[in-house]
Amino acid sequence: MLVESLRTLSFRNLDANDVRLGAGVTLLWGPNGAGKTNVLEALYFALAGRSCRTRSDRETIAFGAPLSRAEAVVSDGSERREFLAAVERDGGRRHLLNGSPVGDDAATLRPAIAVFMPDRLNLVKGAPAARRAHLDGFAVALKPAQAEARRRYSRALSQRNSLLSRIRRDGASTDSLDAWDGELASAGMELMASRREAVELLAPLFVQAAAELGLGDATTAEYRPRSRAASAGELQAELVERRESDLARGFSSHGPHLDDLALERDGRALRRYGSQGQQRSALLALLFAERDALLAERRGPPLMLLDDVTSELDPERRELLCRRLVAGGGQALITATEA
Repeated sequence: MLVESLRTLSFRNLDANDVRLGAGVTLLWGPNGAGKTNVLEALYFALAGRSCRTRSDRETIAFGAPLSRAEAVVSDGSERREFLAAVERDGGRRHLLNGSPVGDDAATLRPAIAVFMPDRLNLVKGAPAARRAHLDGFAVALKPAQAEARRRYSRALSQRNSLLSRIRRDGASTDSLDAWDGELASAGMELMASRREAVELLAPLFVQAAAELGLGDATTAEYRPRSRAASAGELQAELVERRESDLARGFSSHGPHLDDLALERDGRALRRYGSQGQQRSALLALLFAERDALLAERRGPPLMLLDDVTSELDPERRELLCRRLVAGGGQALITATEA
């Protein structure tokens, strides 16, 4: 899939802009503060319906403006689709596809998106939640049907937590807990299988990309599930075993919502022991590994949004990065302060 154009209105400092995009690599270069990063963010915002830089989308609204808006036109060769995202100061928001609210199948109607920004280093050095969400997004890009597994688990977890909270607070009946334990266990095993399959494909490609980017051969990516269950029945038994503790806390303290994607170098967690440069290279290696995996599975290559990606790379690494981008096909937008 190809993103043909991006149109913005009052998006940070971009105001009214219409950017035409071509296939392959596009370089956006200019001085700091010119709005290069904002172009990448606006494109992500239009396609995904949320910012990739902040949890408060209202921060994207230009000073003095009532709203921010971004529109992107995507073509798959036979059909053109227009994505529009907007957020208003009063909290109103829209995410539309061809004029209608975006549905659950939106991810299959746009390219997968890989983002490198200095802010995104939290994916490597932050808490597991960000890596879990990223891994689930990659699993869906590989097999869009996997989105239902995550939705099903999230619904079951929300319902179980709500019940645990009511029992703790109001002394509500525990009669329904068995049913929710069963649903959570069933959905959890499906989610764990999806993650495990994705990491099995991703891990060797991550090792290769990390070595090329100077991290060495001992860099690894490993799925670390919280549960050791091999079946829904075993996972349900683990939940029952921890029920008293969960009732005391008022929330679920065990399950796939606590899993992690462990990124390590020489057996040590990059999140704790990696330098800023090593964490930066690890994030790049992860994004390139995901692109290689999608290509190997005959999925479309992701749209790569790479902000200031070359600033800490030596000339040899810059050349390698650009060779990888060109060889892999697909679209990439890179920002830099010099051409």
